[in-house]
Amino acid sequence: MGERGRAIRRIGRRIDGEPDGMAHATLKLNDDVRRGTPGAARGVSPVEPVSVGVRVEKVPRGWRLTSRQFVPAAREEVFPFFADAHNLEEITPSSLRFNVLTPRPIEMREGVRIEYRLRIRGIPVRWKTVIPVWEPPVRFVDRQVRGPYRLWVHEHTFEEVDGGTVLGDTVDYDIAGGPLAPIAERLFVRRDVIGIFEYRRRWIAERFGGDG
Repeated sequence: MGERGRAIRRIGRRIDGEPDGMAHATLKLNDDVRRGTPGAARGVSPVEPVSVGVRVEKVPRGWRLTSRQFVPAAREEVFPFFADAHNLEEITPSSLRFNVLTPRPIEMREGVRIEYRLRIRGIPVRWKTVIPVWEPPVRFVDRQVRGPYRLWVHEHTFEEVDGGTVLGDTVDYDIAGGPLAPIAERLFVRRDVIGIFEYRRRWIAERFGGDG
C-alpha cells in the first residue's frame, strides 16, 4: 500500500466524536499526502493539461475521483464562492434535493461541521462533514463524519495560472457492501458521483466561463 493509501486509511478511521484538535493532525497528514503531487495547490505542472475531465480510478482504499477545470477568473473571485457552503445547493443537481441544514452564516475554519439533507436515488439521507483543512485561498478539505459512504474525503484546490484559475477536485471514497461493493460502485455509485461532478463543471463554466 502506498503513502496516500495508508494516509486515507488513517483518515477513514476517524469517527464523529473526534476532538476538533484532530483537524491539525489531518492537516499535516494531507500535506504529507499531497507533497510532490502535480497541480496540488502549489501550481500547475507545465506538462499537465490545464483542464481534465472527471475521472474515477480504483485505489487501495476504495476509489478516487479527480477533476481539473480552468476558469478565466481570478482566484480571489472564485474562492469565496466555493468557501460559502450554502452555494453547494446551486452547483448540485436538483434531482438530489440537496439542502444545507446548518444555518447562515457558516464561519469556515478548521474543525467546523456542516449538516446537509439530500436524496440519493429517492432515498432521504442526512450528511455531516467536517473541515479538517482550511487554507484560503489555496485549498480546503471536507470529510464525511456521518453519511452514506464508508469514506469520503474531498480536497478542493485553487491554482493561479496565467489568465485565470484551475479548480481541482480529488475525492477518495469507499462504500459498504463487502464483496459486492465493487459491483455496486460500478453499476450505481460511480455513475451518480460522476454525474454530480459533470453537472458541477457545466454550472461552473456558465458562471465563471471556460470549458465545462
